[in-house]
Amino acid sequence: MAYRWTNDLTTKDITPEHLYLNRRQIMTGLAAGAVAGGLASPAIAQDELTPNDYDDITNYCNFYEFGTGKGDPAKHAHQLTTSPWSIEIDGLVDRPGTYSLEQILSEMTIEKRIYRFRCVEAWSMVVPWNGFELADLLDMVGVQTGAKYVGFETALRPDEMPGLRYPVLEWPYVEGLRIDEARHPLTMMATGIYDKPLLGQNGAPLRLVVPWKYGFKSIKSIVRITLTDREPKASWNQANAREYGFYSNVNPQVDHPRWSQSTERRIGGGLFQRRQPTLMFNGYDEVAGLYEGMDLSESF
Repeated sequence: MAYRWTNDLTTKDITPEHLYLNRRQIMTGLAAGAVAGGLASPAIAQDELTPNDYDDITNYCNFYEFGTGKGDPAKHAHQLTTSPWSIEIDGLVDRPGTYSLEQILSEMTIEKRIYRFRCVEAWSMVVPWNGFELADLLDMVGVQTGAKYVGFETALRPDEMPGLRYPVLEWPYVEGLRIDEARHPLTMMATGIYDKPLLGQNGAPLRLVVPWKYGFKSIKSIVRITLTDREPKASWNQANAREYGFYSNVNPQVDHPRWSQSTERRIGGGLFQRRQPTLMFNGYDEVAGLYEGMDLSESF
C-alpha cells in the first residue's frame, strides 16, 4: 500500500552550506531526524548522511547533453535557457496540457530532503534537495485508471546543448518509471539544492530524483511527462539493454558487465578514503515491497 512520506526535517537538518564541515552537529541532527521522521531505513540511518559540499554537487556531474566529462556540464550548462519553462503533460491524464513551471509550482508544496545518490559508475554523494513529490503533480493532472507507467523527456536544444552534436545516445533523452514507483513518496521532482535554484548541470529547472535507483534514472531538465499503459523507452536501456535494465535499482548483487557494483566511492571524501559497501536499494529498504515476487537479477 502506498503511504505518504512524512517530512520532519528542519532547517538544522538541511545544513547551511557554510556549516556542513561541522560533522558532529550534522550527524547528530540527521540521525535524530532519520529515526523520528522515517527519513530512511536503518541502513541509511547508520550510513553517513553528511551532505556533500555544494561545489562537489555542482561540479561533478553526468549530463551528456553538455559533454561526457564530469566537469563538462558545469562548463557548458550556463548556455541552457531555463526561464520561461513549460512541461507538456499528456497521455492517460484527465487534464492534459502544457503547464508553465510557475503554474506547477503554485500548486505544489516545496520540501527539503536529504537523499543519498548512487551512480552506476560506482560513485555516490549525499544531496540536500528542494522539491515536491511527483505524486502531487500526478494528482494535479489526474491519472486515469489505465495508466501503468510514466515517461519523461529531456529538453532538446542543439544551440544550447553542445553534447547533442555527438551520437552518444539517441536524443532526446527519455526515461520511465512504473506508476507505483512514480507515486512512491520518496520519488520527487527537484527544483533546488541547498535552498538554491538548480543549476543547469544539475538539471535545471526541474528534474526527477528517485533515490533507490542509479542516477541515470533521475532525468534532468524535463519538458514532457507522459502517462501510458506501455513501458516507455529509457535512453540507456535502449542504447545497451545488457548493461542498463529498465528498472535500474541499486543492487550490489548484480554487477555491471564491466565493473562491480558491490562497493562505491563517496565523492568529496579525499584521495585515501576507503570504498564502502553498496546498500541494496541504496539503503532505502522501504521500497522493497514494490518488487515483491520479482527476480531482481532478471528485472534489473
